Amino acid sequence: MDNQRQPLGNRKSEYAGETGAPPAVPNEDGKKEAAQQVTETIQQLGQTGVPTGGETNVFCMTIIGQIEGHIVLPPQNKTTKYEHLIPQLVAAEQNPKIEGLLIILNTVGGDVEAGLAIAEMISSLSKPTVTVVIGGGHSIGVPIAVAADHAIIAESATMTIHPIRMNGLVIGVPQTFEYMEKMQERVVRFVTKHSAISEEQFKDLMFKTGELNRDIGTAVSGEDAVKFGLMNEVGGIGQALGRLNIMIGERKAIQHGGITQ
Repeated sequence: MDNQRQPLGNRKSEYAGETGAPPAVPNEDGKKEAAQQVTETIQQLGQTGVPTGGETNVFCMTIIGQIEGHIVLPPQNKTTKYEHLIPQLVAAEQNPKIEGLLIILNTVGGDVEAGLAIAEMISSLSKPTVTVVIGGGHSIGVPIAVAADHAIIAESATMTIHPIRMNGLVIGVPQTFEYMEKMQERVVRFVTKHSAISEEQFKDLMFKTGELNRDIGTAVSGEDAVKFGLMNEVGGIGQALGRLNIMIGERKAIQHGGITQ
């Protein structure tokens, strides 16, 4: 009888395999940690993850609220931090599974140099890019909106074009005003280079009075933005994705030596 009795260790190995351990129970701590990481990513970047290309070949990036630059804004402000967007753009450019980028804007503007940095990054991407302005693409959001290969604006959206402004302590010397003028020229040069609007037309909108209360500038609606040449067409997400897929197909045809029509 004793010879027929199996040791406890051998009985464990029957269901545990080579390890001799009991079946693994789902790790609740691992699930909580994964959920916490997703929550932290949403809080920090406003998205559930960085470009991976697991489910789609299009990476969607959102620019919402005020663009935060070198100065940290108050916590009650809805902000988009440019130091978070730049690594995402680099990751999307390097990831071979990502074939196109969709940038959605609803911003009031913000830091001029941070906005220009984001715009330059978008314009220098080798992959097809499409921007969609929903709600508003104001101030420094204008260069970001026109930086893509194709720019779309919602019918109800607006874009505010106004001169460069400063807040806080300003040193009243000629060099300060020369610096602001050069900064403004950088914005004008970028917008006119990446859109169909002329420099004269853009400056006329920038310095026009009477369109906004207690301000200098112009609020341009969706249809007017297309009429002036700032944006390519009026539309939404459907038109943006359709156009982006066409551009991705054209890029693939060129890479494989095909001829596009």
